[in-house]
Order: sequence, then structure tokens, then C-alpha cells
Amino acid sequence: MKTRIAVLVSGGGTNLQALLDAEAQGRIPHGEIALVVSNNPKAYALERAKQAGVPAAVLDKAGSQADFEDRLQRILELDGIDLIILAGFMRILTGRFTAKWPNRILNVHPSLIPAFCGQGFYGLRVHEAALARGVKLTGATVHYVNEIPDGGPILLQKAVEVLPEDTPETLQRRVMEQAEWILLPQAAELAARQLAEQA
Repeated sequence: MKTRIAVLVSGGGTNLQALLDAEAQGRIPHGEIALVVSNNPKAYALERAKQAGVPAAVLDKAGSQADFEDRLQRILELDGIDLIILAGFMRILTGRFTAKWPNRILNVHPSLIPAFCGQGFYGLRVHEAALARGVKLTGATVHYVNEIPDGGPILLQKAVEVLPEDTPETLQRRVMEQAEWILLPQAAELAARQLAEQA
């Protein structure tokens, strides 16, 4: 029995594409991407899901955070989801929600946690902070999600060199290509295998 994975997205979906490609290549043998959920109806990630034949759902921003999380929980339960992967999902999930999914939510963050992480560190802001600090190495981290932003146990990390001529944009691209797109499928398989073995 494969671990059923839901991928939560908000934007272009490059990390989702890395997962879809890895699954197609047989690199996530213990998991299947069963659902894509977006909080943005215009997210290109939804088109990627459609092209891959993966069912997708859009959760609008109406209502409170609790209402949003209740709707999300219902969708995940209806689809029999076992594991959640946050792949560029631009909404913080509260402890009320994450407590229902202990060690079953993964997030990819574009730095070597504990550097440049936590509240307010997302997207280009992370790379701007790394360049401003003058670090020579950055990278990406896949971690389990708990009630603290970027605070859950680390599963995998990969370092990426910072080059003298880097801009936030070039660094972001290199971290995606050399770390995020490699780590996320590996982490998905690790977590999916653990859950499959527990089932």
C-alpha cells in the first residue's frame, strides 16, 4: 500500500514538478502524489497537476484561519491522505492543524536551518538575508512541520556555494536546482517509506 501524498502549493510549482518528475521516474516507490491543494486559484502549479493527471483542489482565502484549516482537513481526510508536503505554500499552518499531523507534514526551506528561517523568511527574502550576511554557503532544508515556523525536526539538508557575483535571484535559482529539487523527492520517499512500514 503506497503512502498517499498531498502537495500544498501557492505559486509556480517548480518543487511540485520536481516531485512529479521523481515519481514518474520511480524515485518515490513508497508514495504516490494523490492530491494537489492550492490557496491561490491562479497558481501555475495547478496546471502542472492537471498535466500530470493529479486531482487538484483550490481553497479560497475566505473566512478565518481556523475555517481555512478545517476545510483543508476535510479535503485531506476525504482523499485518504497520509503525508502532506508544503512546496512553496505561502500560508503558515497553526499548531491546531499541525498537531493533527505529527511527523506527517514536510516543508522545504531555502536555507540551512537554523540560518535565515522562521517568521518572515520566505522566497527571495531568505536569499537577500544570506547575501547581506556574506555567508559563503547556503542551501536547503527539508524538515517536519510543527507549530513553530521552520522549527520542526530536520530530515535532510544540502549545501550550495554562494558565488561573489550572486544576486538574490541567481542564488534562489541555484538553491532550487542544486538542493531543493534534489532533496524534496528524497525526503518524500524517506517519509513515505516510514509511514508505509508503520501501516
